[in-house]
Amino acid sequence: MLRRSLLSLIVPAAILLGAVPALAESRLALVIGQSAYKSVPALPNPANDARAMSQMLTDAGFAVTTASDLSQDEMRARISDFAGQVAAKGADTVALVFYAGHGLQIDGENYLVPVDVDPKREADIPIQAVRLNDILNTLTSVPSRMRIVLLDACRNNPFPELSKTAGHGLAIVDAKIGAPGTFVSFSTSPGAEAEDGSGANSPYTTALLTSAKEPGIPIEDTFKRVRLAVNKATDGRQTPWDSSSLTDDFRFMAGTAASAAATPAPAATKRSVDEWKRELQGKPIEVANELIVVDGTDEAYEAFAAIFAGTPRGLQARDWLDRHRRMVAWNDAIVANTAAAYRSFLVLYPDSDLTATARKMIERLRYRPDLTPAAALSVPATNVALAAPTCPCNAAPPQEQQKAAAPVKKRADPDPPRRAGKRPPRVVVEDDVVVVRRPPPAVVYEPVGPPIGIGIGIGGGGYRGHYGGGYRRGGY
Repeated sequence: MLRRSLLSLIVPAAILLGAVPALAESRLALVIGQSAYKSVPALPNPANDARAMSQMLTDAGFAVTTASDLSQDEMRARISDFAGQVAAKGADTVALVFYAGHGLQIDGENYLVPVDVDPKREADIPIQAVRLNDILNTLTSVPSRMRIVLLDACRNNPFPELSKTAGHGLAIVDAKIGAPGTFVSFSTSPGAEAEDGSGANSPYTTALLTSAKEPGIPIEDTFKRVRLAVNKATDGRQTPWDSSSLTDDFRFMAGTAASAAATPAPAATKRSVDEWKRELQGKPIEVANELIVVDGTDEAYEAFAAIFAGTPRGLQARDWLDRHRRMVAWNDAIVANTAAAYRSFLVLYPDSDLTATARKMIERLRYRPDLTPAAALSVPATNVALAAPTCPCNAAPPQEQQKAAAPVKKRADPDPPRRAGKRPPRVVVEDDVVVVRRPPPAVVYEPVGPPIGIGIGIGGGGYRGHYGGGYRRGGY
């Protein structure tokens, strides 16, 4: 009787737990909506976007902190407090930041714009705004399972004087060269500008609210659906973009037991342009457009632009492709940060929205001291892949290297001079090779001192070119 009663309780519980799997990790979110700008026209939707996203993330199991219309100091304080919350929760935490408002790029760096900003020139933005790289570095400075940064921040540059010289939209953020476990999404592709929308929410937030609520969908598939939905809603004018270095699975909403246990489909093999042409040939243009938007690769867009050349969709695909390649080339120049790299960019793109910035960067580098040692300039090129790692403590002195290069002749081993208290090395002659065997050094045991504390510094994420510590010009 007792066993039957226990079984009657266990079975429904198992079914319930299987239908809605418990979330093992902690989930924390910081949601920021910037609408009430003081020096430029207000944005109607970011405050609405922040409220709607806060509710969706709460339903998805996040503990949400919502903030609106923040000054620079308030933004920095909120981000710092959020990092402290993540640190307190521990390494098994999913940290998500959603930002809606103005964002722009200056000198290849992305900045989120506080409501109290009032720049008179480009140089004011780094002083008055909040660098995206600083947010990424702050999040990677504390242990967490993954970091998700969603930016509905690619609206038009609201500062007329800055828009004459600064690049459009946001610069590329390559999560793959930063700390593993990072996902970054833009409301439109790098270098493009997003629409605020005519409804209660922006096209990006509207699509995200719908796609993220679908149960059991991996985050990568969620944002493929976001790309397609925004592209359709804007008639092809806007296509979101993302970059990921996630190593773990993440789903906004838990699915049923069947969907959660389903084996994920293997990653699709990257197709060539010719393969995409064969795939798209003969398909209706809207069907073909959906395929390339979901795929999001240069090869897909190039094939589509060739097949549907001259059509509005074909022209949009060509524009996307040209802009994406330009932004990749710009990112490469920013990462290298040399005059030669910027000149190479100007050769490829002599007349773009980034031309003025590239010339400015070349001029700025004239005043950077050349710290390359003169001796290094005469060192011949080396195949790094074949070069073994060396250490100065293991490298032989030049005299010994010269001796090693000469053939060793067999000779009698004279008796070395004896010194008191030390055993001489024993020399053995084996097939024209002199082998010196020395006794091991004496082991000295000393008492161990107190432990040394290790501090965690902001900027260690390794985000090259645009991110943090040890990167270009002190960080990206």
